[in-house]
Amino acid sequence: MINSFPPFVNSQTEILVLGTMPGIASLEKQEYYAHKRNHFWKIMYTQLGNLPVSEIFEEKIQLLQKNKIGLWDVLENCERKGSLDIHIKNQKENDFESLFKEFPAITKIIFNGKESHKYFLKKFGQMKGITYYVMPSTSPANTMSFENKLKIWSTCFETL
Repeated sequence: MINSFPPFVNSQTEILVLGTMPGIASLEKQEYYAHKRNHFWKIMYTQLGNLPVSEIFEEKIQLLQKNKIGLWDVLENCERKGSLDIHIKNQKENDFESLFKEFPAITKIIFNGKESHKYFLKKFGQMKGITYYVMPSTSPANTMSFENKLKIWSTCFETL
């Protein structure tokens, strides 16, 4: 059984980025999106006009929080061989009802990939007062180019 991380949210968080479950590199480093070829941080830093990307995880989180963005995963724990979402089984979802009660400023969810959206919808459906955006996964398993991922993710930021 593998476990996700606690949420990185605070009372100012308005936008919540949700992955499915951290991959092996992230679990080893205990940092979200730690795989060197994952495009998440490069996309965030590019969108937020703050390149180059910091090597320090705490600084990455501070940049997101300064921009009212939080991070979490849809799943609390699961069984999975490797890092791919398609290998997930026996999953348990995180407690989003409690999270949204504690942090009512969250009104937007950006799903990092279709799988996170699928798992969320299956358990919670469309939650009242929350707008959903489904973006291409930033994972290196998604072979779409960085430029194409950035272009699609930037449409999401235009509406935020």
